[in-house]
Order: sequence, then structure tokens, then C-alpha cells
Amino acid sequence: MIKLFASDLDGTLYNALHETDGAILRRLRRVLAAGRHVALATGRWARSAAELGFGDLPLELVCGNGAFVYGASGELLRAVSIKPGALEELLGAFPAIACNCIADDGQFVRGSREAFAAGFRMPPGLAGLALRWRRRRGGRGGAQRYDQSDADVLAHRIGKVNFNVADEGLRREVEAFLDERADTLVNASFDGNLFEVTAAGVNKGEAVSWLAGQLGFAEDEVAVYGDGGNDLAMLERFAHACAPRGASEAAKRAAGTVIGSCTWHAVPRHMARTVRREGPLG
Repeated sequence: MIKLFASDLDGTLYNALHETDGAILRRLRRVLAAGRHVALATGRWARSAAELGFGDLPLELVCGNGAFVYGASGELLRAVSIKPGALEELLGAFPAIACNCIADDGQFVRGSREAFAAGFRMPPGLAGLALRWRRRRGGRGGAQRYDQSDADVLAHRIGKVNFNVADEGLRREVEAFLDERADTLVNASFDGNLFEVTAAGVNKGEAVSWLAGQLGFAEDEVAVYGDGGNDLAMLERFAHACAPRGASEAAKRAAGTVIGSCTWHAVPRHMARTVRREGPLG
């Protein structure tokens, strides 16, 4: 019996506009009413599900690709930060790269808003418009603080560093740098030129497993959903894993089970069907 559902957001639990809506929230309420837990497993940073558009739903939160775990009441349960020496070396090696450094107390950008936004690709159509609008408002999970110095960043417990590198030569340099430091740093990016760097050993799969243990659940009582590169460790770890139809081929292979599209709420539908089939917890 599934007792914990953990899902990625963009392209997975969110709809095609990268948002929640009434259909998603209604199904999650049914899942919770049946005694199950739902965790949001995302590369984003937030301190509560409400900050990600889920209102008053008591959802656990695994954010920063597993660097931070929050309880359903918004309490910080665990934070795994990058070692200051490793972070200082990364920042010093690539001083021209604007990067978003995520801590348990906020987001700190080394560089200007314009420099950080440059090169990030937006999806086409309404989804891109929605994301641009959200970015202008500071994004979910709290506004980013721009123009931070290396010293400013290092004053916080940084769990994840995001940056985009469009130049192929520079991208190879960063990849080589990280490969040489695989014992302290890992990049688990969703796709393309985006780097999502955490401490080695940090990933969504490990964090969801840790959360399940805290809740008293075994791994075979967990179902997970994801669609991109930063979901692979999670999809590979759990026996009950699904990828939506629009997921990357790697995510589909890792999950083994492919369901419908996020446009038609495939993930919350699958959760609700699972609960309906299994019945309430005894």
C-alpha cells in the first residue's frame, strides 16, 4: 500500500502552465483525506507548499534537489549544505558566472538580475508567459537577492547552486571542474545548459527516502513521479515510479512506467486512482 506520494512539479504535478489549479488541488485533498502523505520534490526553493501554490494543503517539501526537507507545517527537518571550502572554490573558479545560491534562509545571486536571467530558455506559448510573469514578481519561494558578493554568499549555509552556461567551451570547463570534485560536489540538472550543484550524495531520491523513514514508511510504500534529469535518482531508487508522457527519455527509462500528460493532470489522477484502488489506511 502506498503511504507517501512524492512528485516533481514542472512538467509533472503542475499543469501545462507550470501552475496548480482546482483539479490538481481537489485530487490532492482526496489523497490526504485517505490518510496518505504527499511530498513536493523539486529543484526549486521554498519553505512551505503554500509558497508553491498549494494553499493550505499540509504537504511535505523536498526542495533544492533534496538539500532541504520541510515538514507539512513548514518546519525545517533537514538541511545538507555544500562545504564552505568547496563552494568558495567553485565561485572563485568561475567569477564571471552569475549564479543563484540557495540557503535555508533565502536565495542569494552572485551577479545582477539581468546577468542571471540571460541565457535561460523559457518554454513557448502561455507557459513561457506565465513563467516570465512569475519571475518579474520574484518567483515563488521568495524573492532572490541580487548583486551578492562571494563573501555575502559564503555567509549562508548554501545547499544548492543554480547557473546557466550557454557557451560550450565554458560549459566543458565547468563539467571538468565538477568531475574532478565528484567526492564533494554533484550536478543533477533538469536539462540542457543548466547546472544544479549540491553536495555529493544529495539528490531527490535520497531525501525522499529519508523523509519516508522519518514518517515510518518503507521504500516500497512510496510512489514517485518525475520528468527530468534531476529526478533520475528518485525514479531509479523506488519500485513504484512513474514518468509523464512529456518526460525525457532517460526519465521514462528510469521510471519504467509512463502515464499521461501533465496537461491532463496525469500525476494527481494517478495518485487519486491509487488511493481509490487501495482504500483508506487501516
